[in-house]
Amino acid sequence: MKARFSIYAYIVSAMVMMYMTLVFYPKWNASAGQSVFGWDVSGYYWYLPSIIIYKDLKQQKFGDSTISKYWFTGEFEQSYVHESGNRVNTYSSGMSVMYLPLFLAAHAVAEPLGYEADGFSVPYQFAIQVGSLLAALLALWYFRKLFLLFFEDKIVAVLILLLVLGTNYLNYATMDNALTHNWLFMLYVFLLLNTIYFYREPSNRYAVRIGLLCGLMILIRPSEIICVLIPLLWGMERLSVGAVKDKMRFLAANRKKLAIAAVCTVAVGSIQVAYWLYVAGKPLVYSYGDKGFSWLHPHWKDYMFSYRSGWITYTPLIILCFVGIPFFLKYGKNKIAVLTFFALNLYIVSAWDVWWYGGTGGRAMVQSYPVILFPMAVFLQYISTKRILAWVLSPVIILLAYFNIWFTYNAHAGQTLYDANGMTKAYYWNVIYRYKVNPGTEKLKDTDELFNGEPQQKKLLFSYDFESDTPSASSAHAAINGRRSGLLAPGIEYINLPAFAYTGEHARWLRAQGSFRCVSREFEAWAMAQLTVRFSNRGATVKDRMIRVGRFLKRGDTKDLFIDVKVPEETFDSVKVFIWNPGSDKTLLVDNIRVWSFNE
Repeated sequence: MKARFSIYAYIVSAMVMMYMTLVFYPKWNASAGQSVFGWDVSGYYWYLPSIIIYKDLKQQKFGDSTISKYWFTGEFEQSYVHESGNRVNTYSSGMSVMYLPLFLAAHAVAEPLGYEADGFSVPYQFAIQVGSLLAALLALWYFRKLFLLFFEDKIVAVLILLLVLGTNYLNYATMDNALTHNWLFMLYVFLLLNTIYFYREPSNRYAVRIGLLCGLMILIRPSEIICVLIPLLWGMERLSVGAVKDKMRFLAANRKKLAIAAVCTVAVGSIQVAYWLYVAGKPLVYSYGDKGFSWLHPHWKDYMFSYRSGWITYTPLIILCFVGIPFFLKYGKNKIAVLTFFALNLYIVSAWDVWWYGGTGGRAMVQSYPVILFPMAVFLQYISTKRILAWVLSPVIILLAYFNIWFTYNAHAGQTLYDANGMTKAYYWNVIYRYKVNPGTEKLKDTDELFNGEPQQKKLLFSYDFESDTPSASSAHAAINGRRSGLLAPGIEYINLPAFAYTGEHARWLRAQGSFRCVSREFEAWAMAQLTVRFSNRGATVKDRMIRVGRFLKRGDTKDLFIDVKVPEETFDSVKVFIWNPGSDKTLLVDNIRVWSFNE
């Protein structure tokens, strides 16, 4: 029977992907870090303008002016000064190899279209993003062909829709598609297909393809060296003496072809070695500074479930890959290759000490989806044969998949309820599946307590007017409209206020409020001024909560802002309110501090 359902699924998915790239979020129209070359991508791409346009691979004297002009990153982070005195690119050169045809096309038309042929103007950005979309569409077509080799058409159709609509692949195939993950996804699809063809018909052409594909993946991300496990372990269904002997006999019988594949892998990988020898005089250079791996203590829990950037937390549909493992062990094929790769890949990305990088959860696993979705596909195949189970689970699967639609939208548009640097448990559960919330909900990025409603039995406990009260010796002051106010500015760390006696009688909540004027806005959350309430007992802290007032202030704003804190059950004898400046070089003025107790 002709595979028509999977074709329909592909067409729908392709239309969604094109809409996301070309209409919803065309990044070549964005600026600074949100542009196509924002952050990591500029580092991957840096080789091409360095070699072809500026012919300055060692010193990269064009770098400072380029960053000042386009602000792809806050500083010149694409390379660093090596001990040799030359600049060494932070990222390996694999993505520049992939980008090369797109770069050359853009370079040919930039000046005729009236743009600067500087390697970074709109034609170059357009070419990289749209070219990356074409790579994604090609990859998805062959992803369909790959899974049709093992599953019936309807299952593959569902799998395609779940992949595109229900996982973070949608983001990395459309908007952030110039990152490595989209391109590696394509290479993994081709590696799996050529591995299958090689085991059907061992030949030099498939050996060459496998070697070149493995070499490219390692050149893009050295940690992808585990991709060699796929062709080496393919076809094994169990770990037994007999299975290992059969595998060794097959490899021995095809040792010449394996040698060809190995030579091709090394040949592609040698591109990076040649680069390092040229700019640093060494065949191997570690360019990630103090970032490394905790091999003995991988960050499993954080990588999978943290609210900061957990893979399952932000791509919950992936839980089906884990649920599907028992079914895959019973009904699946090529178990050893798939599960060994799955486990080892997850171990590597979890061991990386900067496990949260990129903000969006689990992005380092996206390229491995052509491999690790096999257990999900087997599970879908199984439940399709159990009508009652299918009816029960279908709404759950749809709900998990819909989370990705909500997540993707809010990462790029709307009220942007997803905050790559500010997610917490309390905030997460107050915003998921919503498209609009009360602005005060943003306080949950800093505190886990939020009062909604009208305070009852409100009683003023403390007030501090900088105009009339005696200033604290450790606080600086300034004048606003002739009135004395507290001041936070470069070099001023605290506005300290006196503690006041209080034991929490007959109250459930405390509200601390102040009037804040933003003279110059702080955009980095970690550096924003914090309004803090601290409960103490005999000088020891019992409880404190804070909010970052900078989240609610734009330049020139004057607002009354407050934090509500539950009165602790533990014994305390005093309360202190203070404003801390953790390191910002921006100026903030504060006045009229008030503290009330109240009930719900």
